[in-house]
Amino acid sequence: MSRRAPSRGQDMLAFAAQLYPICRSISGAGVRHTLKLIRERIPLRLHEVPSGTQAFDWQVPLEWNIDDACVLDPHGQRVVDFKAHNLHIVSYSEPISMDLPLAELKTRLHAHASHPDWIPYRTSYYRRNWGFCLPRRQLDTLAEGRYGVRIASSLARGSLSYGEFVLPGRRREEVLLFTHICHPSLANDNTSGMAVATALAAWLAQTPRRYSYRLVFAPGTIGSLVWLKRNEKSLARIRYGLVLGLLGDSAPLTYKCSRQGQSEIDRLAPYALRGLDPGSRTLPFEPYGYDERQLCSPGFNLPIGRLTRSVNDGYPQYHSSGDDLGILSAASLEQSLEACQRIVQAIEDSRHYINVLPKGEPRLGKRGLYGTVGGQSPAARELARLWVLNQSDGAHSLLGIAERSQLPIDELTTIAAELTAAKLLRLKADPKPARGRSAVQSPRRSRAKR
Repeated sequence: MSRRAPSRGQDMLAFAAQLYPICRSISGAGVRHTLKLIRERIPLRLHEVPSGTQAFDWQVPLEWNIDDACVLDPHGQRVVDFKAHNLHIVSYSEPISMDLPLAELKTRLHAHASHPDWIPYRTSYYRRNWGFCLPRRQLDTLAEGRYGVRIASSLARGSLSYGEFVLPGRRREEVLLFTHICHPSLANDNTSGMAVATALAAWLAQTPRRYSYRLVFAPGTIGSLVWLKRNEKSLARIRYGLVLGLLGDSAPLTYKCSRQGQSEIDRLAPYALRGLDPGSRTLPFEPYGYDERQLCSPGFNLPIGRLTRSVNDGYPQYHSSGDDLGILSAASLEQSLEACQRIVQAIEDSRHYINVLPKGEPRLGKRGLYGTVGGQSPAARELARLWVLNQSDGAHSLLGIAERSQLPIDELTTIAAELTAAKLLRLKADPKPARGRSAVQSPRRSRAKR
């Protein structure tokens, strides 16, 4: 008997499990290893940005790598061991070898505030520091005495790494899809985002595209700032975007609006999600979260929302060892991928049409598009045709018609194609994109009089 091929959800879950053990940070070997594994599935272009590179008010920090780290008890036994779990080390801890009393050591030890068996996740990217994380239950059992601290890490000039996959469409205007790759062994945050984004990229590569698509896999905050700096002159091409993360748990699908609040993606994404998950949520923008903070900062104000299930800091296991592979499910990952696909399809389908016979209703019956017996209410498909014809004045997109009629946009897309074939509709020409202009808002400079 032949084995059944794994479902898309099972495949993403297996990929998340492959990514989970890697010690990642905002730079270093763990990030490159992660990008290498993603590159085995999609043809990423890799970028290396040198330490010290300026990105607006930020600077690419020194590259951090780590081989080993531990705390030795008074008998020389490892009581905190980086090799047992990579959350035991405060990310970006500097190299150190010293002995010190327990009271002094405790100032460098971090435990979870409310879950005594979980290891918290802590970082110190931009300030030289060191520290360890451990379960509070273990911290409370440490006996008095002198402890050894050994951290075999390095902070040196190197680079920040990120990956990019660009899929050209019929139009130069772009849809930007962004996911962060800097978290170590945290499953929902964000092996789930990486797994879903990779699967989405593979699907997009096989899908006819009106828009161009750009998928970016980068370390959080500094990665998006570097990407924005390096692509500032072409940001005007971005028409839609999503930040992807926290997509593998059991919480309902959740869309967070862009800073604009009423951009097309802010209408389109919630509409697409409702058809898949009636319990889906839409949240207003706030300047906290993931890379939407940078992409939607006032100097850029890009039309980019965020798709998650749980939100950041919105589930007990967040930023702790409790966020392990057990929190993920193949079903949640598969539904998250389908949500992304539905949003993409809605972006592709939300076009503007023009009714070529706008004075009164055209006779649908003689074209075989209306029932032959009068005196009764129109059937659902006939009503959908009337909605599309009535609203197709060049000003209303199919999304707008779907919102007003409460009909699925994919059904209206089929109706529009049918009416176009019957020569009752024509497609409104897409506007030409701006060329080489930044999305950054800046005051116009008046020319000096000569």
